[in-house]
Amino acid sequence: MIENATQQRPHRGRCLCGAVRFAVSGTLREVVSCHCGQCRRSHGHYSAYTAAAQERIAFENDDGLAWFRSSARARRGFCNRCGSSLFWELDDDPVLRIAAGALESPTILTTARHVFVDDKGDYYSLDDDVPAEPRSMLER
Repeated sequence: MIENATQQRPHRGRCLCGAVRFAVSGTLREVVSCHCGQCRRSHGHYSAYTAAAQERIAFENDDGLAWFRSSARARRGFCNRCGSSLFWELDDDPVLRIAAGALESPTILTTARHVFVDDKGDYYSLDDDVPAEPRSMLER
């Protein structure tokens, strides 16, 4: 897992309406931007996720948290009140991927790579110097 030195304070995040609020202790993975069709449909554009071990995530409010089985091996977490896309996880994986946009600023995170760029939408281009992979090495 790509790490970033962000251990100074808990990272707090939430959905748009506040029905899902959480805090993450310790280090967050740098951001991975995914351009696959599922992420684009789920977010309305490509996704940007950081990640942390599930044991380091504490929910301050999960009244609105719902899960959608998006594939045979993964599910996506969202707020069932405001529709915010917040998480995704692989079955039997101790790591929860967290939508970077749900975190309060400053996050002190950087984008480490783009994945599934072969699937990206035709309406935008990647004009940054971030490494890009046609598919994904291990995870999104």
